[in-house]
Amino acid sequence: MEARRRSTKPVSVMENDIHNSKALDPLPLPLYMANALFFTLFFSVVYFLLTRWREKIRTSTPLHVLSFSEISALVAFVASCVYLLGFFGVDFVQSVILRPSADLWTSEDDDEDVIIKDDTRKVPCGQALDCSLPPPSSVVVKPKVVESIPVPALPLDDEEDEEIVKSVVAGTTPSYSLESKLGDCKRAANIRREALQRITGKSLDGLPLEGFDYQSILGQCCEMPVGYVQIPVGIAGPLLLDGKGYSVPMATTEGCLVASTNRGCKAMTLSGGATSVLLKDGMTRAPVVRFGSAKRAADLKFFLENPANFQEISLAFNKSSRIGRLQSIKCAIAGKNLYLRFTCSTGDAMGMNMVSKGVQNVLDLLQNSFPDMDVIGISGNFCSDKKPAAVNWIEGRGKSVVCECIIKGDVVRKVLKTRVEALVELNMLKNLTGSAMAGALGGFNAHASNIVSAVYLATGQDPAQNVESSHCITMMEAVNDGKDLHVSVTMPSIEVGTVGGGTQLASQSACLNLLGVKGANKETPGANSRLLATIVAGSVLAGELSLMSALAAGQLVKSHMKYNRSSKDVSNISAAGSS
Repeated sequence: MEARRRSTKPVSVMENDIHNSKALDPLPLPLYMANALFFTLFFSVVYFLLTRWREKIRTSTPLHVLSFSEISALVAFVASCVYLLGFFGVDFVQSVILRPSADLWTSEDDDEDVIIKDDTRKVPCGQALDCSLPPPSSVVVKPKVVESIPVPALPLDDEEDEEIVKSVVAGTTPSYSLESKLGDCKRAANIRREALQRITGKSLDGLPLEGFDYQSILGQCCEMPVGYVQIPVGIAGPLLLDGKGYSVPMATTEGCLVASTNRGCKAMTLSGGATSVLLKDGMTRAPVVRFGSAKRAADLKFFLENPANFQEISLAFNKSSRIGRLQSIKCAIAGKNLYLRFTCSTGDAMGMNMVSKGVQNVLDLLQNSFPDMDVIGISGNFCSDKKPAAVNWIEGRGKSVVCECIIKGDVVRKVLKTRVEALVELNMLKNLTGSAMAGALGGFNAHASNIVSAVYLATGQDPAQNVESSHCITMMEAVNDGKDLHVSVTMPSIEVGTVGGGTQLASQSACLNLLGVKGANKETPGANSRLLATIVAGSVLAGELSLMSALAAGQLVKSHMKYNRSSKDVSNISAAGSS
């Protein structure tokens, strides 16, 4: 506290002292006399210098040869200019003569670097976002306060924090710069939160603030935090996959989801477990470049697809990372525009930044041989990231996995409460035919995205990549003379990582540790992320099996009425108690 409160004098008092002082208080001169003095000095030295330089020009004397009187005149000229420039804003001169302590809070947004003890990162939390209020005009507009909603004040550390909150509310201090100015992420979040409540007149009571390491998200996860959202984490399993059991963490607010997946895991375990196969492992990035003609675009396409040139291109790509390795380049032309889909291995990282850096290196190399190439964007949506796309469904992106299991007939009847033939028929009419009737793209499944999203949130993956990661086709077939059920899921674009991003946060790191895939695999780079992808596919298989069984048995509505509805009056539950 004492380290942060760098001045024992309240900020408001110090600001009043500053504004009440005059530019020349250190000298025994009234302000009007100082003005007259510097006006006279300015015009006198200007006249003197012009006269002297005219004489030098007439006598061919070098202008840079100065006498003592000319040097003195130049010094007086500079001094008078400084004063006159600050005349209409006396604070300028005052800030030079009576400079306040550097530890005082300022609204200047000139220091964007954060210096945090024991942290080498220098990036402010909101470096790319400017969500501050517009600068205040001459008319001060007070923030609207809704009187019907009480807004409890947060406990601020001292009067200095109160002054900072007021400056944020007034718009003189950008909210995004708080971490930079304070060097304390938790304190910045507290001040931003209080300012937001005063500006909006809405209470954030119920959104927890305490108990989170805000420094851990600095420059990598979230900007301008005001708290964190609680999502319950349930455990499904054990999931018996490739001979090993896993307890799968699932973060969700949907009732029945964990219970249903858990039932699927039980059915798979009683039947001997599931088997998975990793088909591909490669992240993609596809820039778009433009030429003056379609022929020139085709020339580059042929150049990139020529095996003789691949080594030179891969050397340029691979120098950006010790892990990332270029695997292939697939090109597509649209007129004179060329889309280059690079695929590379990324180790245990999800790898978007890694592949982007490698692609930039290749583009720089190609610019030498194709100087007429115009790079329109590092991403041209032929990648394709966070959007449903046929290229991912067909070619794959990230990890491509197939997972299968043979469920015994007795287990189908006793655990899943249905029949093999009923599941096969429902899968054909719902997941295959029904999805085709709907024109689905990668959505030939019951609810793969449910499980993918829950596991992603629990393990710190990018939740937006659930879009393509949930591409899945579920297949069911009667085997062993119709007695048993063969069920499989094929997922061509599971995008996961065990390092970087949200995987480094404490809660998500704990969930990865539970699965045995925390961090980078030192012995076999990429092994942890590949294992996580197979666990995701195995969990989806369990979820598909259980939901389809509930549908076939007519249990879906009954189960949701039991597990996904609450009789509590939420309006009477205090937000404080829920936190």
